Amino acid sequence: MSGYSYATREADPVHIVRTIGRLAQMIIELRDEYVERPRPDLLVQIDQRMTDLVALQDELRARMVEPQQ
Repeated sequence: MSGYSYATREADPVHIVRTIGRLAQMIIELRDEYVERPRPDLLVQIDQRMTDLVALQDELRARMVEPQQ
């Protein structure tokens, strides 16, 4: 994977996909931290990130039906 990234518009599906990837990585890191040392605040953070993913799923689905420019 290249370290170089192209600039994207916020409405571009690439932006949404990258954000999904960042959130997924955050969830993995929170999982590792929770497994090592379970704390209620980590569960809250995991839940929030999952809520964020659902919102991004809705955005991605909306972009999928829009005509590409």
